[in-house]
Amino acid sequence: MTAVRELDGANAGGQFVRTALTLSVLKNRPVRIANVRGDRSTPGLRHQHLAVLETLAELCDADVSGAELGAETIEFDPGLESTAGASDWRGQGPGRLPGGEYAVDIGTAGSATLLFDTLLPLASVLESQLSVTVTGGTDVSFSPPLDYSRHVKLPLLRRIGLTAVYEVDRRGFFPDGGGRVTLHVAPSELESIDLTERGPLEGVRLYSTESESLADRDVAFRQAEGAIERLALEEHGLELLERRETAVASPSPGSAIVLRVDHGTGIAGFAALGERGKPAERVGEDAADAANRFLEDAADQPAPVDRHTADQLLVYLALEGGRVRIPAVTDHVVSSCELLAEFGASVEIERTDAPADDEPALVAVDSPIDL
Repeated sequence: MTAVRELDGANAGGQFVRTALTLSVLKNRPVRIANVRGDRSTPGLRHQHLAVLETLAELCDADVSGAELGAETIEFDPGLESTAGASDWRGQGPGRLPGGEYAVDIGTAGSATLLFDTLLPLASVLESQLSVTVTGGTDVSFSPPLDYSRHVKLPLLRRIGLTAVYEVDRRGFFPDGGGRVTLHVAPSELESIDLTERGPLEGVRLYSTESESLADRDVAFRQAEGAIERLALEEHGLELLERRETAVASPSPGSAIVLRVDHGTGIAGFAALGERGKPAERVGEDAADAANRFLEDAADQPAPVDRHTADQLLVYLALEGGRVRIPAVTDHVVSSCELLAEFGASVEIERTDAPADDEPALVAVDSPIDL
């Protein structure tokens, strides 16, 4: 019997739980997570975390305990049968993780994009295409907006061999959610990552979205105008490569804007969500302010990716090895690296001269997780 890997989430949040469950499936190793989301004001599983747990359990017919709202301890055992004594998916040769079609209803405005983040790394062990339709929030606080996921993250992952697309039926803004999106993931052979330098800046792409109920107020247009006015394009010799304003079906009024900065080696994304009482122009300015900070980075070795993308690339770095220069050593980065090391990755964080959390650092994995 494979020993249960004991994990402690006392100093971590939902990302720790999601990544641990994904790695449990990839490694076919049972895990027990205590103190789930222990550093949050409301610890334990919330709707979106429960949806992740239940979805992964359905995908591999896992044995689970603690699958309930508020649970602070969960156990997850993929219980996968392997051949020739193998203990993981790749060891089974052609018998990898089955694909198929699944439907998930988060039941709230809980983030669909964060649930999708747990599924994307499974591309490396899929036997056939996996399609998961999620009903929930697509553009909500504390998670990447849908346009960030499909216009920033997926294009970057395609560069390392991951094949996936989104099919969008409707958007779901806070507080009602109700968005409906399908993620299609194909079996993929991933490559190592090498993102250590920022290449020449090329241009900016803008995606501004409003619910149809806000179309008469020109919210998407005003967000875009606010962003363009604030962006220092001429100062950095950049072009506006794309500008897209969209009114979308949604059961909740809401808006979002995503700016994508293209450069020679990578992609960086910056987003802001509309808020009740906040002028649409200011929403665009907030996204532009974040992009300008990236463009004005005067560090000797500026990071080629934004902070959020850096966090999300770490699991792929652990799976295939490589190096990524990140803009800051955040708490998420520290807890993620510690978790990846628990599963066998040799993770090193090489900081700049001063070990400050807000300084760029190089994250390197010479010995990836053995699958």
